[in-house]
Amino acid sequence: GGQRLNKPVVGIAADDTSGGYWEVATDGGIFAFGAPFYGSTGALFLNQPINGMAATTSDGGYLFVASDGGVFAFGNAAFHGSAGALALAAPIVGLALDRATGGYWLLGSDGGVFAFDCPFYGAG
Repeated sequence: GGQRLNKPVVGIAADDTSGGYWEVATDGGIFAFGAPFYGSTGALFLNQPINGMAATTSDGGYLFVASDGGVFAFGNAAFHGSAGALALAAPIVGLALDRATGGYWLLGSDGGVFAFDCPFYGAG
């Protein structure tokens, strides 16, 4: 509140270790509140805007996803792949971590799901 932003904020994730949280903007800029800063894509040219993020549970890190399926990992968050090189039928609109495997799912606006090092159970 009260800060002039370069791009709008589109995601938030809680840091289980510090109790703080991060916000991510469409350019990949990160705002850390009571949580450590691990990096951002705020100074990079992105093919498509960032639209979601998720935090790891206890190893210190976060990931975010762009609408073209590009995934960016920071801190100790593991990168398991992305859909950035695929011809998508619809933009990616969400990212969720699988706490059991450490992998993640990407969600398309058409209900399509992309699983990276985690189980695939179907799509909408």
